[in-house]
Amino acid sequence: MGWWWAVFGVVVTGLLALDLLVFHRHAHAQRAREAILWSVFWVGIGLAFSLFVAYTQGYEQALAYLTAFLIEKSLSVDNLFVFLALFTYFGVAPEHHHRVLFWGIVGAIVTRGVFIFAGVTLLQHFHWFIYLLGVILIATGAKLGLDEGEVVHPERNFVVRWASRVLPVERCYHGERFIVRTAEGLRFTPLVIVLLAIESTDVMFAVDSVPAVLAVSRDAFVVYSSNIFAILGLRALYFVLARALQSLRLLRPALALILVLVGIKMLISEVYEVSTALSLVVVALILTGATVGSLLLGARHGKPDVDDEPRQ
Repeated sequence: MGWWWAVFGVVVTGLLALDLLVFHRHAHAQRAREAILWSVFWVGIGLAFSLFVAYTQGYEQALAYLTAFLIEKSLSVDNLFVFLALFTYFGVAPEHHHRVLFWGIVGAIVTRGVFIFAGVTLLQHFHWFIYLLGVILIATGAKLGLDEGEVVHPERNFVVRWASRVLPVERCYHGERFIVRTAEGLRFTPLVIVLLAIESTDVMFAVDSVPAVLAVSRDAFVVYSSNIFAILGLRALYFVLARALQSLRLLRPALALILVLVGIKMLISEVYEVSTALSLVVVALILTGATVGSLLLGARHGKPDVDDEPRQ
């Protein structure tokens, strides 16, 4: 494993430590301007890391990194609606959303690593696995395009149901604390159940996103680093888009099309190799068209039917 892995680990660990221990030591509900600035910061960090990838891995791999970063970031936007629905269902105060999402992302760093390294290993040893991933992507894209939206049922989540029965959980929240000491001893707060719901939901998201980025590159460093830098900024992006997610009406069809196209790319890889540069351009054009089209559609039909603030 090259020295660039060490650099990546130090950068990610340092950013997470600064985020938790310095910039967000005290719980507060992020305002739109603060969330936008943080989103710009995290996206900038993710894009800047492509220069490091270019230096260590080459120009072609840097393009693959950017393509995978863009795909993962766009898929994450669609998943934000589920996080909003979970927070609403469990009645989590806005000032505690960041802390739950922070630890959710820490968990995602681990689970995404397991998925990605397992996928890369399987592709290296079993060539037929690429066709299975291609079929999964096309099926996922078709399902995403036909579904009207995610319906969240946390009460049906196996992990949530198991934790609620087995763990000693308090009935009420205690600020941003996950564990409290009571007369009955140490007990978990409901925030732990929310965190488990976020983590288990992210595992399902990984089933969609990891095959998509593996269609772009099979280099573990490129795929994993692009995935992690894309989800690192997910918290700030959540606070930016929580009020406007429903206005992005064309996002789901666009993501469905991207998944189908990368699935086809995997299936025809032995016959025709689609260039990384072309993949990046196509993904960028589809997402740009979906964003512009959503804005025009929203302007034509008036303001989107969303609240000024997320309901709690």
